[in-house]
Amino acid sequence: MPEATIVRAPGRVNLIGGHVDYHEGVVVAMAVNQSVYAAYISNDEGIARIRSFDFDTEVAIPVDRTIDPQTIMPTWGRLAGGVVQALQRAGEALRGVDVIVGSDLPIGAGLSSSAAFEVALTSAMLHAVDRSLPPHRLAEICQTAELLGSGVACGLQDQTTSISSRVGFALRLDCRDQSVAHLPIPREAAVVIIDSAVTRTLAGSPWGQRRAESFACAQALGLRVLRDATLQQVADNPRGRHVVAEIARVEHFASALRRGDLQRAGALMLESHASSRDNFESSTSELDLLVELSMEAGAFGARLTGGGFGGCVVALVPKHRAEHIAIE
Repeated sequence: MPEATIVRAPGRVNLIGGHVDYHEGVVVAMAVNQSVYAAYISNDEGIARIRSFDFDTEVAIPVDRTIDPQTIMPTWGRLAGGVVQALQRAGEALRGVDVIVGSDLPIGAGLSSSAAFEVALTSAMLHAVDRSLPPHRLAEICQTAELLGSGVACGLQDQTTSISSRVGFALRLDCRDQSVAHLPIPREAAVVIIDSAVTRTLAGSPWGQRRAESFACAQALGLRVLRDATLQQVADNPRGRHVVAEIARVEHFASALRRGDLQRAGALMLESHASSRDNFESSTSELDLLVELSMEAGAFGARLTGGGFGGCVVALVPKHRAEHIAIE
């Protein structure tokens, strides 16, 4: 029996830059220790047979013809269908594979388990035909898979971070030109992720409504995306005000990390959370409380991470306090 090949794709935590990636803004994120793993062997049946270790169910998707991912049951398999169709649309040659997918990444915590799933499965299917792609192209295919499988029109942040992160570094991603820069996390600092235990999926949250409201702001200004707006132009629109100010905050945060100025970086995270809460209205009382408790425990700064509406808080903390803050 042939030996299975294993590929790994980590989840990500968004340090700063909430709801700006789909406006071609700039974000800073980093990979987390937890990942999605895909073990695969090729088959000659023309079928992508994918079994979820976590859900203990299986889907079978033909690779030689197109099927609508939204018709696949169980529903977790729709992302797998999105991956197959995205690869087909990209003109990639596919062959049958038997895949087992497992994860130690919590689902619904805002750590991009869906993007990690897409990256792991897409990588496995490409490896099966001895094919590799540049990171930006792989991220684009996985982004398309998300839209096809879940209906969520996400930006490129999650997939790019899963593909391109380095241990010990944060990743600055310009979502307009897809350029990536790696920012070292100062040795005296650590990143702590705290789960609010409020689970959510972007497709089932007000995420889509907030996205639409922010694009309505851009349209009212005659712009395609809010990356091209000024603060003066969006002063009277809270959704636009958040996006435009957040893009500027990200750049200041990246500069602060380069200088090792943790106090400034932390202050910018707090500003980001306040804007997410008050202008974009994507926070919850649980997330707000965790930010407050993190600061009381000695963090430099903290904010909600991911799309909000539940999930996790990310805190930048003194390294010697990291374990205490996580427990407290």
